[in-house]
Amino acid sequence: MRDVRASRCIRIDDLLRHITFQVINLFVNITSRSVAMTKKRSVLSAKTTPPEKAEQGAARTRLVVVGIGASAGGLEAIEVFLKQVPASSGMAFVIVQHLDPVHKGFMVELLQRVTPMPVVQVADATLIEPEHVYVIPPNKDMSMLKGRLYLVDPVKPHGMRLPVDYFFRSMAEDLQQESIGVILSGMGSDGTLGLRAIKEKGGGVFVQDPSTAKFDGMPRSVIDTGLADVVAPPEELPGRILSYVRFQPPLAMPDAQLERNKPSGLDKVLMLLRQHTRQDFSLYKKSTIYRRIERRMGIHQIDTIAGYVRLLQENPHETELLFKELLIGVTSFFRDPESWEALKTVAIPSLLARRQGGETLRAWVAGCSTGEEAYSLAIVFREAIETINPQGNWRLQVFATDLDKDAIERARQGFYPANIAADVSPDRLRRFFVQEEHGWRICREIREMVVFAPQNVIMDPPFTRIDILVCRNLMIYWEQELQKKLLPLFHYSLNSGGVLFLGSAETVGSYSNFFEQICGKIRLFRKIDQSPRQDMVEFPTSYVRAAPVFGDHAELTLGAGRTVANLKALADQLLLQTFAPAAVLTNDKGDIIYISGRTGRYLEPAAGKANWNIFAMAREGLRYELDLLFGMSTTQTAPVTRNGVTVGSNGESVTVNLTVQRIEQPEALKGFVMVVFGPAEKPEAAADAEAGPGPDAGKGRFDSLVLELKHARHEILTVREEMQSSQEELKSTNEELQSANEELQSTNEELTTSKEEMQSLNEELQTVNHELQSKVNELSQANNDMKNLLNSTDIATLFLDESLNIRRFTTRTATIIKLIASDIGRPITDIVTELIYPSLPDDAREVLQSLVFSEKQVPATDGRWFSVRIMPYRTQENRIDGLVITFNDISLAKRLEMQLRQNDDRYLAAIRIAGAVVDEVDLELRYVWFSDAQHLMIPISAQGRRDDELGPRPYAGDLLQLKRSVLDGGRELRKKLEIKLSDGTVRSFHFTAMPLRKASGEISGILTVALPLGS
Repeated sequence: MRDVRASRCIRIDDLLRHITFQVINLFVNITSRSVAMTKKRSVLSAKTTPPEKAEQGAARTRLVVVGIGASAGGLEAIEVFLKQVPASSGMAFVIVQHLDPVHKGFMVELLQRVTPMPVVQVADATLIEPEHVYVIPPNKDMSMLKGRLYLVDPVKPHGMRLPVDYFFRSMAEDLQQESIGVILSGMGSDGTLGLRAIKEKGGGVFVQDPSTAKFDGMPRSVIDTGLADVVAPPEELPGRILSYVRFQPPLAMPDAQLERNKPSGLDKVLMLLRQHTRQDFSLYKKSTIYRRIERRMGIHQIDTIAGYVRLLQENPHETELLFKELLIGVTSFFRDPESWEALKTVAIPSLLARRQGGETLRAWVAGCSTGEEAYSLAIVFREAIETINPQGNWRLQVFATDLDKDAIERARQGFYPANIAADVSPDRLRRFFVQEEHGWRICREIREMVVFAPQNVIMDPPFTRIDILVCRNLMIYWEQELQKKLLPLFHYSLNSGGVLFLGSAETVGSYSNFFEQICGKIRLFRKIDQSPRQDMVEFPTSYVRAAPVFGDHAELTLGAGRTVANLKALADQLLLQTFAPAAVLTNDKGDIIYISGRTGRYLEPAAGKANWNIFAMAREGLRYELDLLFGMSTTQTAPVTRNGVTVGSNGESVTVNLTVQRIEQPEALKGFVMVVFGPAEKPEAAADAEAGPGPDAGKGRFDSLVLELKHARHEILTVREEMQSSQEELKSTNEELQSANEELQSTNEELTTSKEEMQSLNEELQTVNHELQSKVNELSQANNDMKNLLNSTDIATLFLDESLNIRRFTTRTATIIKLIASDIGRPITDIVTELIYPSLPDDAREVLQSLVFSEKQVPATDGRWFSVRIMPYRTQENRIDGLVITFNDISLAKRLEMQLRQNDDRYLAAIRIAGAVVDEVDLELRYVWFSDAQHLMIPISAQGRRDDELGPRPYAGDLLQLKRSVLDGGRELRKKLEIKLSDGTVRSFHFTAMPLRKASGEISGILTVALPLGS
């Protein structure tokens, strides 16, 4: 029930999509009526315009739309492609790429950087304008109708969508031969079916060279199917497209005008095709052929058909490509689903009702291309049998034929890309297909129902006794003359009540008295029992060569129009016809090459497809003897003869002497076999038997029986020997096959195991590769961050390994040590430096051993000073892996330090000269700094102590009181005191105490100056 509901939902979604498109089409038709009169006027004016000017005007106003499909790795290819597109190309580009449906896309912003053309994301009903780039939005399918882009919600779940195929198909229907499709990098096969539709309409197909693609799945799929017109790198594709468009005519030329203007050139092309391929395209529609020729001319940038004829003469490979172009098979599974449903539910049940149970039905699919319709027929027949469950064991044998041998080979493989899921329902995929790595393969049950063979339906004999004949979208390429020849032939091939299945654009035309339509507008017809007159059925042998020609021996066939030049030739011909025995010349396989005399008594054409093998044509009684003598002739050079062979001929029996001889001379006929049918004389025993009763009648009858018994014994012995020999050979072959089968089974098991291991290993490698790629990106980002960080600090930094070899350095380091990029890896001792630091290597080794950093101030030869800091280089695993040396420029600090020292020396000298005593105390009145050259007032031990802590001094209290007052009042105070110095003398000093303040204004200490009085 779930599968039924799912299929119903899919049908309802398809119906809603169909209704949506019908509404859109109606809207466009209504909006286009307003310009209908303008178009009519333009048509009327074109009638009065010279053809050359009209053609030029059409070429100027033609809008060329280029559809671009891509997937994984496609963004880079699209950017390269658009960079090479000139801004005034006159073309519009529509990009369809596989996008994440749940995330916002940034393609518009990314592509706008590489092209001057406006890049826009498609909105519903967007009108296409030249020199614009249109990008599909995420989670949407896009189609094209009358120059506008329409968006619809996707029906299929994510991962099964084929947006490129969906758009290319609609573009092919809308633009016909004006459509151009481009496939760039991507995985899978999306786009192949869409390009097949473009190729059917005569459009151009351009593909990125797989060797330049990051992922070659999509380009490779198109190339393998033979659809690609041009394969080139993405940077070359725009130029090739512009050349292709430039050499394309604006409109296809009508048939009448084509016959008037280009008859000789077209005839020459058809002649060259017939010479090269032995296929006659003279009855194909001229407009179709000329449109294909124009495409090839546009690709090669040839503007005259005469030039293209010259190219065909000089390049036979181009003839083969044109042949493939004319045979392009555009097909798909279950094309026109309504027609296949009618075949399943109406035509096949009615056909089975007319037949007895247990029969094998025969079907012929003419023009099967790569086999989709042949397999579709087999699948539909199987489903119909399961649905109606008729009596008996019904089987279907499908004969599928096509002119293209490459297409037949692909059809025999039964392998199709993954995008057939767009045409085949999930239920049919599950039942009738086997999923493989890159696509789907037809299951064995369906594959065994179909037999593929190359056939020219125009020239080769048809299949007969057919119950279902499928010829869809093939006759639309033929002229009416050829259709009138083939429809009676199809009628002849069908059994009574047989079904003829044509394409949606085909009909039986004037032969409605031969076929009746089965249901509605579906192109299903049933054969009417009133057969056409035999003279109306023109078999292929009536308008092609009368007898097959084999290789270089065609000169052995006598032409019907050949004339005899002299009497000798007449006499030789009379002798051959009157007196010479009938004979047949064959090759070593029994295929007839030449017939002499009348062989109708001994040979007759076999029923079915024409077969020129002598064993198939041998009459009753002759086949066994002929096979026996033919085999004997291969082992000996002498003629092998069997007399008195009885042959059944038209209800009578004749006796013939059969002779088979392998030819050794002349050299031209060496290896061929001559079979001679000679008239046999009646043996005496038989003559006596016919004479009637008499004395010798019994004896004659006895001799005849003895002769027959002798022949029978000889035949039995020969057969027994051959059977024994064949049995021994078969035993030996069977043993070899069994051994080979066992080896193949073992090899297959090993390959299966290896494949599973390789797949697992491949998945692991992909995962590891992704992780490594992420790590590389992170490492690159970290490296860039570190480099920018080190350069931004403007600190010279040098990295050394454990051997003191240079590992890395910043640009600032090169101003101190003469380093260049090539010095990486060299020892630090070999590098010239401006530092006066000869012990740098020794200090570096010391740090490596002790792991204790070192810091020194080192001068340079130019007067600069640097603080050199040497530290161990530690990894995240806490392992020492070298050294990091930083060089910090301290030249300014050194200069300021020198200036401060000089100032201090000056101040101290001035104080000593003045005889003053200066000191500084902190907030606790403890000495911080003092200047007393002879220490007469302040002892040398005063640092960090107060005045009252320096021993008994009578003036200590006064000094403390003075300093406390300054500290409490926050202002300068002066006072005169008599001080007894340490040498015993008493002197008067003028004390000045003032507060010292910080930048914030807060008091940090007190400065006291004592000047002697009277000095």
